[in-house]
Amino acid sequence: MNILQYFALWVVVIATGPSLIQGMGSFKDGDNVDIFVNKVGPYFNPHETYHYYSLPVCRPDKIKHRSLTLGEVLDGDRMAYSLYEVQFGKNKKDEELCTIDADEKALEQLRDAVEELYYFEMVADDLPMRSFIGRFEETGFLQMPHIHKLSLYNHITFRFTYNGDKIISANATTKGHSPLSLDQQAPMKITYKYSVEWTETKLNAADRSKLLKDYTFFPRTLEIHWLSIINSVILVSLLMGFIVVILTRVLRNDFTRYNKAEDDESAEFSDDDNGWKIIHADVFRFPPYKSLFCSILGVGTQLLSIGTGIICMALLGMFKPHRHGSINTAAILLYALTSCVAGYVSSSYYRKFQGANWVSNIVLTSALFTAPFFAIWSIINTVHWIYGSTQALPFTTVLLLAFIWVLVGFPLTVVGGILGKNTSGDFDAPCRTKNIAREIPPQPWYRMTLAHMVFGGFLPFSAISVELYYIFATVWGREVYTLYGVLLLVFGIVLSVSACISVALTYFQLSSEDFRWWWRSIFSAGSTGFFVFIYASFFYFKRSNMSGTVQSVEFFGYTLLTCFAFFLMLGTVSFFASLKFIRYIYVNLKMD
Repeated sequence: MNILQYFALWVVVIATGPSLIQGMGSFKDGDNVDIFVNKVGPYFNPHETYHYYSLPVCRPDKIKHRSLTLGEVLDGDRMAYSLYEVQFGKNKKDEELCTIDADEKALEQLRDAVEELYYFEMVADDLPMRSFIGRFEETGFLQMPHIHKLSLYNHITFRFTYNGDKIISANATTKGHSPLSLDQQAPMKITYKYSVEWTETKLNAADRSKLLKDYTFFPRTLEIHWLSIINSVILVSLLMGFIVVILTRVLRNDFTRYNKAEDDESAEFSDDDNGWKIIHADVFRFPPYKSLFCSILGVGTQLLSIGTGIICMALLGMFKPHRHGSINTAAILLYALTSCVAGYVSSSYYRKFQGANWVSNIVLTSALFTAPFFAIWSIINTVHWIYGSTQALPFTTVLLLAFIWVLVGFPLTVVGGILGKNTSGDFDAPCRTKNIAREIPPQPWYRMTLAHMVFGGFLPFSAISVELYYIFATVWGREVYTLYGVLLLVFGIVLSVSACISVALTYFQLSSEDFRWWWRSIFSAGSTGFFVFIYASFFYFKRSNMSGTVQSVEFFGYTLLTCFAFFLMLGTVSFFASLKFIRYIYVNLKMD
C-alpha cells in the first residue's frame, strides 16, 4: 500500500465515523448488550443538544463514557454507559430501573424539557434509538377551558430484531404505557421502568444499513424535489444560452468593426467610437491590494476543491444518515490537505503581479478563511459552553483540530506558496500597459459596482434557490438529503452561471471604457453570498421552528461563514472567467 492509498483510507475511516471502527457486534444468547445514553435536546433546534444525564433521570454512581471518533464528537455525541441491563435474546417486562425523588428544581427542569419537545437518543450496537421525553398537550388560546398538560414518559420499551448472532434493528418506544403527569407538587417520586422485546427476523446483516437509512423518527418531505430542480435547471440553461448567443453576436460585430477599421488607413476613430478597444493599454494594469486579491483567488480555489471533494465522497456513500459530524470531519481534513492549493494559486498570481512580499502573502492566504472561522467558532463554542450543550467541543478536540492546522494545513500552505513562487512565470499580457492610466469617463448608475453586484449575485442565487431549501432543511432541520447527483449538477450550474454573468458584466464595463475590472469581477458573482444570507434569514424566521440563543447564534454564525465561502468561491470563478474572456478578445484584436 503506497502513501496515497494509506492516506485515502485514513480519511475515509475518520470521516465515516464508527461504522468502520466499531462495526456490527456478534452476540450469544445471554450476552450483555450495552445501551449507551447519548444526548437530549429540543426537537426543533437540531444543533442544541445536551448530555442525557443533564436531566433528572436514573444514572450510575460514576458516569463512564465510551470512546468516540472525531466525527461523533463534532456531531455533539457524548455516549455514556447506562443502567439498562439487556441480554441478547432475553425478553423483559416492566423492569424497574430506579426511583428518584424529584424536588421543585428537578420537576421544573423536566417540565421545561417536555414543553420544548425534548427528544432523547440512545445507541445499541451502533444503532441509534430516539423518542420523546414526554407529552405536551395544549388547546388553542381562544378555546375554553384552556388545557396545558405536561406528562413524562417514564417507561421505555426496547425492541430488537435479530438474525443468528447479529442485531438487525433497534428501537426505543414509549408507546403502550401511560405517561406520568408532571402537574404535581414537589417533592415527587418518579419510578423509571423498561421492557425488552426480541424478535427473530429473516433479514440479514446486509439489510441493516438499508433499515438505518429508512429510520423514520425524523420526517422527510422531498416529494417535489425532482420537479423543482428540473424546472430550475431548464430556466438557468436557457438563460445561459441567451447570454452566450447574444454576447457572441455582439463580439463578432465588434471584431468586424474594429479590425476592418484597422485595415482601412483612411478610417479614423474618435474616442466615442472605440469602446473597449481604446483601453487596451490599461486593461491589464494590475489591481490594487495585490496580496489580498491573490489570497482570495487561492482560498477560493481551495474551497472549490473542498466542495467538489465533499460531493464526490457523498456520491460514494461515505457519510452516515443523520450524522453531520462525519461531513464536518471530512471538510476539516480536506481543508487541511488542500491548503497547498491555496498557497500555490495565491503565490503564483502574486508572482505574476510582480508582488515582492511573498511571505506576508502566504500568511494572509492561510489566515483569510481560518481567522474568521476561528473567531466565529469561538463565539459559538463559548455560548454552547455557557449553556452546557454537548455541541461545545472538549479541550482535547480543540487541541487536535489546532494541531491539524498547525502541523498539516499551514505547512502545506507554505509548501504550495514556495512552489507557486518558483514555478510561476510572468503575466504575459497580450497588450502593453502604459505608465500613465487613462482617465475613466463618468459612468451611469447601472454601470456602477453596486448595480453589477446586484445583477451578478442574483442570477447565480436564482440557480440554487430551489436547492438551498433542501440543503438548509437537511443541515438545520430533520430531513435526510441523499440526491447528491442532483447536488453535483446544481453545483456545476451555479459555477457556469457565475462565469457567464461575469463575462457579460465585464464586457459591458469595458465597453464603457472602464478598465477597473479586476476587483469588480470578484464582487460581481461573489455577491451571491449576500443573497444566500438573505435567504437564510428568511428560512430561519419563516420556514423553520428554530428559536433560542444557542440555536440563533450557531445558525447565523455558521451562515455568515458559509456566505463568506460563497463569496470566495464564486468570486474566484468569476475572475478566472473574466480573465479568460479579456485575454481572448484582446488577443484576437489587431493593434496599432
